[in-house]
Amino acid sequence: MSLKIPRGTLPQLFKEGYKFQQGVDEAVLRNIEATHELAETVRTSMGPNGRNKMIINHLEKLFVTNDAATIIRELEVVHPAAKLLVMASQQQESELGDNTNLVIVLAGELLKKAENLLRLGLHPSEIIQGYELARDRALEILQDLSVAKVDDLKSADELRKNVKAAIGSKQYGHEDLLSDLVVQAAQNIMPKNPTDFNVDNIRVVKVMGSSIYESSVVRGMVFGREPEGPVHSATKAKVAVFTCPLDIAQTETKGTVLIHNAQEMLNFSKDEEKHMEKIFQELADAGVKVVVTGAGVGELAQHYLNRFGMLTVKVLSKFDIRRLCRVVGATALARLGAPMAEEMGYCDVVETVEIGSDRVTVFRQEEQDRSRTTTVIIRGATQNHMDDIERAIDDGVNVIKAATRDPRLLPGAGAVEMELNKRLQIVASKTPGLNQHSIKKFAEAMEVIPRTLCENAGMDATAVLSRLYAAHYQEGDSGISTGVDVEENTDGTLDATKAGIFDSFPAKQLAIKLAADTAITILRVDQIIMSKPAGGPKPPKQQGHWDQD
Repeated sequence: MSLKIPRGTLPQLFKEGYKFQQGVDEAVLRNIEATHELAETVRTSMGPNGRNKMIINHLEKLFVTNDAATIIRELEVVHPAAKLLVMASQQQESELGDNTNLVIVLAGELLKKAENLLRLGLHPSEIIQGYELARDRALEILQDLSVAKVDDLKSADELRKNVKAAIGSKQYGHEDLLSDLVVQAAQNIMPKNPTDFNVDNIRVVKVMGSSIYESSVVRGMVFGREPEGPVHSATKAKVAVFTCPLDIAQTETKGTVLIHNAQEMLNFSKDEEKHMEKIFQELADAGVKVVVTGAGVGELAQHYLNRFGMLTVKVLSKFDIRRLCRVVGATALARLGAPMAEEMGYCDVVETVEIGSDRVTVFRQEEQDRSRTTTVIIRGATQNHMDDIERAIDDGVNVIKAATRDPRLLPGAGAVEMELNKRLQIVASKTPGLNQHSIKKFAEAMEVIPRTLCENAGMDATAVLSRLYAAHYQEGDSGISTGVDVEENTDGTLDATKAGIFDSFPAKQLAIKLAADTAITILRVDQIIMSKPAGGPKPPKQQGHWDQD
């Protein structure tokens, strides 16, 4: 048996200023309370009728969104247990890009159910054991619940099945329009082997004005600025990409030049001009029609670029420079000079297009196989609205990526959670010992998803849930895909498969796994020891002006 340190001696072990919390009351229940608060914050943002949160971050930037990943990224959560939830949902976001809300809500609910068991007198380790069994069984049951799959990743209708629900939960009412945009963009860049599908190849450009219905897809890259000189279009062009400024290199040290007469003055700038002309003459001789730079363009350089009829584009983001290099097949050069043949890129069409009142530059590859990037142009009345549409599109693209990994689909609208609830209840009734209580609570926690969908849609959650239970407990598999009908056309339930509401299998599987693991990790904590914050006491606030002496 391990030696228990008496409470009185703990402060003697560490420097003064340490804080201790231990035992079920102080550590476990407080952690559960904190995580539940966080889960409640994002729970109201779940599903198609989820409400928006207005967040002003430490830089005073305003966010209005119902995307859980954005909400918790911008909230600076300090509580250590709640931080574990945040980390789990960030892992879900980086891995599959969707269902981040499910991770937090489910983990919060699992912990809330565990609190009831703790108050009944169960030991945390007994609850943990039951939760681990329930998690493993839930993941096994999930394998049997898939009702459809994306058969052909190049077919628009098949992809739309997958994308529609993910976008509908963010932009309810516009899901058909946005799904078409995402599917069209995905088809433009879908490689021969779909597992090589890269999310980064679908870019989003936001152009203020007009309405969401004016949004479109462009095959190629779009930059939200017009070219520097008077040349505004080029076709079948060789492209040179530079990361250095197109200007005369300044010397590192300052020098003084004595000029005695006017002739010397004229000759002084002539050499400089000849040097610049030579550089751009070499570029023109190499057949370059488009020059892209990641820094500034000097006036003299611009003069020669105009003279040789080259289109000049300034791209200020180094990430966009890299992406553009991938699209045109060029190498970004850090020196000013003519690129070698293999360092030059090629683009079918580079043109300036007017979208609304903004002029943008489009790099477009006409051939189907050559285009490695496609851009969705979003129109909208406000910046916040366009940001939110971008998040919905991002979710849609990530769901397609998940389908390239595992094409199975589960019934959406809370139907899967209700079926898991039913089957885990059956497992619990057959499990001997104390574990059955934990498995039962795990099953009950699954109910939180359909309940939340009902509450956010303003429906009577209790009545709808009782109908869902009735449908799922019928004989046979007829009720597997019965979920919540947020439009409440009939009795608040619908057949999710017939309605075309599907959830991505890999996203749901990882979300349940992460939520259960996080809940178990938090239940395992029985002592919190916090050190004193660094940096001594804050100086007292002075009255009056600091410099009045």
